[in-house]
Amino acid sequence: MNIGQTVFSQVMARIPHWEFQRAYSSCDVPSPRSDALSPWDHFLTLSFAQMTFRESLRDIEACLQAQAGLAYHMGFRAKITRSALARANEQRDWRPWEHLARKLLPKVRGLYGDEPNALDLDVPVIAVDSTLIDLSFALCPWANWTGTDAAVKLHAALDLRGPIPAFVNITPAASGDVCWLDELPIEPGAFYIMDRGYIDFKRLRRIAEAGAFFVIRDRPDVRYYVAASRPVDRSTNLRSDQSIRLNGTDAPKHWPGLLRRVSLYDFKHSRRLAFWTNQWQVSAAIVAELYRHRWQIELFFRWLKHGLRIRTFYGTTANAVRLQLWASLCTYFAMAITRKQLGITANLTTFVQVLSLHAISKNPVAELFAESTTSASSSSATQQLLLKDL
Repeated sequence: MNIGQTVFSQVMARIPHWEFQRAYSSCDVPSPRSDALSPWDHFLTLSFAQMTFRESLRDIEACLQAQAGLAYHMGFRAKITRSALARANEQRDWRPWEHLARKLLPKVRGLYGDEPNALDLDVPVIAVDSTLIDLSFALCPWANWTGTDAAVKLHAALDLRGPIPAFVNITPAASGDVCWLDELPIEPGAFYIMDRGYIDFKRLRRIAEAGAFFVIRDRPDVRYYVAASRPVDRSTNLRSDQSIRLNGTDAPKHWPGLLRRVSLYDFKHSRRLAFWTNQWQVSAAIVAELYRHRWQIELFFRWLKHGLRIRTFYGTTANAVRLQLWASLCTYFAMAITRKQLGITANLTTFVQVLSLHAISKNPVAELFAESTTSASSSSATQQLLLKDL
């Protein structure tokens, strides 16, 4: 009989308690009026709800109170009640949890640094985009976006190795995407892949001056003239590889030099596409292929909305929503760290689903995935023996 840690405890051990306490010390936030639920118990509760896909505060309370002894062994030191959890969601500051998530990011990226990169490049390839997380307008009027819709916006810079976020932030839905580039830390040598919504030459120049490169889809209303052209293989979908110079009113002030423009024809959708970049060394085909890999961030957002518990919220205040979002991201990072450290090859979607099913069991996490591998190999061996007998 296995009397070790629960699966939930094994995963949450990837977030040390001292690191959680240091996040509170760094943010220097005031204590809430009620300490019925400690910050660590609060964090564990939302992480448990995330991992096991709980739907409401009542659902969380019922699950944790059903086996109080087991909850104690999972790290909970207080009785989890709906009222205490609701007060904590409303009163406890979300900023230490954001700080914790940002501290976990370098650790996760370091573990996934050996994953294959886009086009086998030796530098990070980072896709930048944002997505809206819908809320109820009736319950969350503070998140009013269009007058009839409510939402918050999740910004992400996704390292395509993994894929794991290099940087993430949560803002009001009305916050402009391009403004977020001011907060984005730039890694020298990295490629930043962006859609045309991020065109702002002053901000793109900041990326170039930091020693990084961008590939961004062009915008038809930006005026330019062609300074030089290079030959391309038109038997492929490439159509041009040009050096352009911006003209007009403001653009040349922020980007006075040349810019590279690569265009192609998309046969599948019968349309022409063009991209701008400050990278002159790689081929035009690689520039076009780099932008094609941007779709991975769309898949990441889709998985995030369905794989994490961010469609049902346990509170309606701005503070409660942000607490849950940052707790979900921290739990996601802890699961990603667990998967990599244990050398589990199952994809992250399968990994999360299996953990949700076995969260309160006391099996070693690695054994949950070793069994399927063993059964598959034994089944294969049996089939080979049967074939030999024929």
